[in-house]
Amino acid sequence: MTDPTVPPETGSGPPEPSHGVGPWRGPWPVDDRYDPELLAHGDRRNVVDRYRYWRVEAIVADLDEHRHGFHVAIENWQHDLNIGSIVRSANAFGAHTVHIIGRRRWNRRGAMVTDRYQHIVHHPDIETFAQWAATASIPVIAVDNVPGAVPVQDAELPERCVLLFGQEGPGLSPEALDAASSHVEITQYGSTRSINASAAAAVIMYEWCRRWA
Repeated sequence: MTDPTVPPETGSGPPEPSHGVGPWRGPWPVDDRYDPELLAHGDRRNVVDRYRYWRVEAIVADLDEHRHGFHVAIENWQHDLNIGSIVRSANAFGAHTVHIIGRRRWNRRGAMVTDRYQHIVHHPDIETFAQWAATASIPVIAVDNVPGAVPVQDAELPERCVLLFGQEGPGLSPEALDAASSHVEITQYGSTRSINASAAAAVIMYEWCRRWA
């Protein structure tokens, strides 16, 4: 029987993939954060080096120690493909929680499995979401280029808030705009009326992090 703690001979076996890391070389770490399967076979996940070979539960627990004060909320009425990408950005920027409003099922392809490490909560409608935000005393910041919206460079983005994004195309619903305490837009300089929903979400999250992280 092969001992998984002993590295294979140089040049033996198929070539290792160019992404991620291969099996652990040398004695295994004595730490329950590490996953024996990953140590034995390698870690090809899309995670930063700090979390290589860690169990999913250990990564989530560590992230919980330093998640940021902003939440992300997304309306989900049309099974928008952008939702997965927004979840991926929320993970990258350290969002506290992602809130899915509307349909419970959402397209996870763009998330690239980052939803495993991100707290996600479902609200059946805007009213339920707004009640949660009011109870938690968290202001809702709607992001959409609607009349009266404040350019993001001039807008207030509180340290504790929830950034609300709409669907690709129609943007936020009237009910969502009414539930928000303020409206923010991204300044643009070209001919297009709007930018991609997931791109807009990444811009706003980065701006929050620029100010508070």
